[in-house]
Amino acid sequence: MAKAKWIGGFLGLLSGGPIGALAGFVLGTLFDRVADDNGLSTGESYSSYDNSSYSGGSYANDSYNKTEQARMNSGTRNGFLFSLLTLASYIIKADGKIMHSEMEAVRQFLRLNFGEVAVEEGNQIMLRLFERQNQMESQRPGSYRQTILECCQQLSAVLTLEQRLQLLSFLASLAKADGHVVQEEINALREITQYLRLSEAELNSMLGLGSTSLKDAYAVLEISESATDDEVRAAYKRMVVKHHPDRVASLGDDVRVAAEKKMREINEAKELIYKARGL
Repeated sequence: MAKAKWIGGFLGLLSGGPIGALAGFVLGTLFDRVADDNGLSTGESYSSYDNSSYSGGSYANDSYNKTEQARMNSGTRNGFLFSLLTLASYIIKADGKIMHSEMEAVRQFLRLNFGEVAVEEGNQIMLRLFERQNQMESQRPGSYRQTILECCQQLSAVLTLEQRLQLLSFLASLAKADGHVVQEEINALREITQYLRLSEAELNSMLGLGSTSLKDAYAVLEISESATDDEVRAAYKRMVVKHHPDRVASLGDDVRVAAEKKMREINEAKELIYKARGL
């Protein structure tokens, strides 16, 4: 297959553990071991580079450092995107079945957030994840759920708070993509939230994004309707710091654009509250 895959084989800090095991099953059968966004083979190790090209002063060192940083950013992005699809496979099948409308929602979600190139690749990865889920569940019921929770624990250890929040934001928007969120999906989201070491208030905030309800607007800012005006202002400032798009910039331009959209929706929630209070 061609180079520059949406998700390559190199998953950075997530190459091991339960996520790495799932990726080995899924990606190994779908994609060639191709170069990452910077043309580096996913099969190469650091020792495979010609050291002579990096000897000769600060310019060479800077070039090496930039290359390594780009490689690590690519690995983090790949791991983030694969983790997104892995957790999405759990949420979608939380009610025990896969609806055509849900898979279409996944494709539309990928199209809107990551572009057309992600649609077919993401769809194929999801189908392989469902296949793996069926295999594991037939051998030992409950084993895929346990793997998902272990994946979340792995993610909580290696992703920053901001990256985990953006991951949860994607999952919440995916759950809402078909127009309604069933209780089984809410339960799955709550489990994922807990094992990502995030709070239920943060989950409710994500679920409330994009709503025109005043009640949801308060949930977006993670405060109650009884909050004082000063508490509303303080909550908004906390949200701006916590969800600033710059904090997920290393995950790629498309993730940053999604974070900017989330920030606009946080601003809309704030404006809704301010208007209701005459602030």
